[in-house]
Amino acid sequence: MSATLVAEAPEQTGTLADRLPGGVLGTTSDDTQKAYVVEPGNILNALTHLRDKEGYDFLSSVTCVDYQGYNGKQRKGISARLDVVYHLFSTKKGGGAVVLHVPVPGNDTIPSATGVFPGANLQEREVYDLYGIKFEGHPNLRRILLWDGFNGHPMRKDWKEAYFDEEAKPFRSRHPKGSYSFHEDKLPWGKNTTYPAGWDPDSWQAPVAYVPVSQAPKHGNGASLDTESIVVNLGPHHPSTHGVFRMLTRIEGETILALEPEMGYLHRNHEKIGERNTWLMNMPFTDRLDYLNSMSNNWGYALAVEKLAGIEVPERAEYIRVIMAEFTRIVNHTWSIGFILNDLGALQTPALYAIEEREMILDLFEEVSGARLMCNYLRFGGVVRDLPAGWLKKAQYLANDRLPRALDELDKMLTENEILMARGRGVGYLPAEALISLSVSGPMIRAAGLAYDIRKAEPYGIYERFDFDIPTLPNSDIFDRYYIRLLEARQSVRILQQALADIPGGEVSGPSAYASTTLNQGFGTIMGGKGGYNLRPPEGEAYGRVESPKGELGFYVVSDGKPNPWRYHVRSPCYINLNALGPMSVGYKLADAVVILGAIDIVLGEVDR
Repeated sequence: MSATLVAEAPEQTGTLADRLPGGVLGTTSDDTQKAYVVEPGNILNALTHLRDKEGYDFLSSVTCVDYQGYNGKQRKGISARLDVVYHLFSTKKGGGAVVLHVPVPGNDTIPSATGVFPGANLQEREVYDLYGIKFEGHPNLRRILLWDGFNGHPMRKDWKEAYFDEEAKPFRSRHPKGSYSFHEDKLPWGKNTTYPAGWDPDSWQAPVAYVPVSQAPKHGNGASLDTESIVVNLGPHHPSTHGVFRMLTRIEGETILALEPEMGYLHRNHEKIGERNTWLMNMPFTDRLDYLNSMSNNWGYALAVEKLAGIEVPERAEYIRVIMAEFTRIVNHTWSIGFILNDLGALQTPALYAIEEREMILDLFEEVSGARLMCNYLRFGGVVRDLPAGWLKKAQYLANDRLPRALDELDKMLTENEILMARGRGVGYLPAEALISLSVSGPMIRAAGLAYDIRKAEPYGIYERFDFDIPTLPNSDIFDRYYIRLLEARQSVRILQQALADIPGGEVSGPSAYASTTLNQGFGTIMGGKGGYNLRPPEGEAYGRVESPKGELGFYVVSDGKPNPWRYHVRSPCYINLNALGPMSVGYKLADAVVILGAIDIVLGEVDR
């Protein structure tokens, strides 16, 4: 089915600031982003109005900025130390974001948005965990990426790890000279562990009354045989949880009454690292998020910084970015299809079949970047180097010959499979409206009939030049989530065929674009060297997003004009799509939960970050 967005919301009179109920405290308008400052007591009314009256039905991102010690010239109207930031988009009319800033009062408490947008659930829990913001009315406000005994909130600017080097990289010395001591040596509980005051590690027990589970009935199913519901854990070390991930389920017989996802076992505070790195140093760290899609990760971050700094990209580099992104999408989707079939008990046959095509694409990635999996290839203003001789010919063979045949063979081999149809049709259903309210994006919503794709809704790069469709399917079940990925891979082949045929000559990086910014003088080239570490985007904020193979991948960055990001936030589709795991699993069998999770298509490196 071809892509058409839902009809626009009715035209409104006046400015958006005038129409927001209760008004706004001000606007934070600069060259990179326009946003509205809303007082905490008015945020729910503002969100409700934007959803119901303005058509902004998709709460994409909720995060926080700590402005303690901010040395910029201006704060753009944000008076409080902590600032919660909301990005909303419209699946009805496409286009850019409406951004709301909420200054957090001294008690660090603001209303929860979960009553308006249930998709705020996991995002507010992350903000609570890492910043200590208490969201009043949240149904399950507890730590999510860190363990319950962790002391403090590490994304706050005054939080220091057990052994602290320096505020920002590059460090003058990895091990500073002079007198220093390890903070952890002073702790009575041993190495690398801090506990909050009054917390006894010996008597602590993990909480068991998770809100969704506790709401499930404890026993009785109306039949003659009285049964009790029990709690069953899948993971965190389980072959079908796609990594170190735990599903806490309450079941009666084999039927799921409630399911709660538990993550954080791989959390390394990617964003804290990102705020101590220089801007350029973060590029290879993006590779390690969704490590199956490193080229897409590079692009999302590059877009955000280019938007912030006003950097232009040469035409040839734009084509190269599209080519790498669409090859990446095919890698992801064929791999995902193999995993879904593996979760259904098909052993490794589909996955092994898809590996051969994937390996040929990775050969191309290795030629341009030097790496097969974690490709650090994009740079601000282009890519790090041009395509090697003969590369285009190999890519054209894949796009025009090999990949179309492989996708057709996968379709023929799998789509009419009895097991796939029996286990997939009608299982894991959730309507499009529920998925959007849960902030789910990507193939999940297109398999529910919603033709929303950022490449069409808010085109980036040069996607508007290509002829391609956004396929949709109506049933929103496991089967459609499998098949939508096959259809999307075919559309990627269409884009590749056009891009590889039309790619122009020319430069692949645009250092001249830096002349119009307040970057360091003498930057010279973005291809490496000392200058790359001295990139200084002007003060401001920007949000860059791409349609990654798993959904909306967004990067929210704030600059104070210094060589390091003041705020670096990753809007992870893998993490946020897990909002739907519980609702999609209730009422189905325990064995179905494994495939429902697999059809979401998560990578724990991006979930936990």
